[in-house]
Amino acid sequence: MDKLKQANLYRSELIPVSGKLVGRYNKCLVKLGFSKTKLKTFHIDGIGWSPEVAEEKGALNYLNNGEANPHGIIISPLQKGKPVYLPFHSFDRDMMKFVFKIHDQKIKDITRDCAICLDFDQGIDAFYEPLDVLKYNKVAINFHLIDNLKHVQKEQLQLVETFKRANNFIDETLHQQILDSAKTFGDLRTRNLDLHELQFATDSFYTRAFGGVYVLRDFIKPIVVFEDETWHKEAIKDTNYDVLIYHIEQPELMDKLRDHVIIEYDLEKAITTKRYERIKKFEMAQHLKNVNHLVKDILNDPILFKSYLNKLDIKARKKVMSVERYLEKLETSNQYKIADIVDEKLFEALHKPHSSLDAKHQDLIWKLLVNISSKDILFWYWYDKEAFYTNFKTWDDSLKDWAVETISNNI
Repeated sequence: MDKLKQANLYRSELIPVSGKLVGRYNKCLVKLGFSKTKLKTFHIDGIGWSPEVAEEKGALNYLNNGEANPHGIIISPLQKGKPVYLPFHSFDRDMMKFVFKIHDQKIKDITRDCAICLDFDQGIDAFYEPLDVLKYNKVAINFHLIDNLKHVQKEQLQLVETFKRANNFIDETLHQQILDSAKTFGDLRTRNLDLHELQFATDSFYTRAFGGVYVLRDFIKPIVVFEDETWHKEAIKDTNYDVLIYHIEQPELMDKLRDHVIIEYDLEKAITTKRYERIKKFEMAQHLKNVNHLVKDILNDPILFKSYLNKLDIKARKKVMSVERYLEKLETSNQYKIADIVDEKLFEALHKPHSSLDAKHQDLIWKLLVNISSKDILFWYWYDKEAFYTNFKTWDDSLKDWAVETISNNI
């Protein structure tokens, strides 16, 4: 991953945590029902997730109490606007933007000497059936301060009121109580510690629950797409919901997405785009073996590309060039079908969200399309970083260089 780190493409916006902030973070972990981290320094993202703590605990989703109960931690106002690197839901970053939009000033004040635990409550204590994800409607965002700070604030105000009554101002024991509280927690009398609950509405979304599920419910008919085959098989047994259920690898899914005006394609336009060039080059790289040049040079140099293309066996060559071959044949006759010539995964990769969709839905559908066919390394990096990172580790060093260069040039 060093190549990605050097290019600032690997979790480059994480916030360092050390010193007193570690203690506050641990208090949040305990308050949320988790164990403390033993790390003295680590980094966090916009929602408070840490890759180092996740590695220490051996659990990527260590901020979840079960799949139905995700949480977050705010220990610094610097988390405002930062990426959420491992979102459990596709709307997690939008939720954090909403939190800071409403409570920005209070968060700045409170995190001077305190930390905030976030509870994302969608009204479901636990998931039991895979279609329970359809119960998502609104998420109640609740805030909890460490050290029972609001209770301490009330105690300080009561102590001060007691101090003002009669001759209590000469009570040395009372003096000491006020001083001890102030030294431990600061002067809380005029602090606004009230972070009221927020309501965040959900529509279509992706969740990591049940091995990964897409819920598309803003179209002709609700569609639920499972990444996990076992949970898909379990879901189709459930007759309580009037929804269309698919596994992500079912060919029928693409047909249905097109029928519901969710995705579209135009091969003639597609082959003129940089995106197609990235897809074709990445496909080419999968077939290169025993090369005498760097993969990066083969993909970037048109002469070398043609040279190695002609060295491929005929089956691989037809696959790499299948889209252009289909369009060429179409010029002479309309009897040819896409499925007869164009590689299925290449064809799927050249789809895009329908132009009628708003930006939020386009992002979700791009993520779905990337998961259906991961051929465009730029969009793969944008929409499914963890899967991209996992695959990146397995690539030839020169292919890594090409990927890093390609992504960097398009950001």
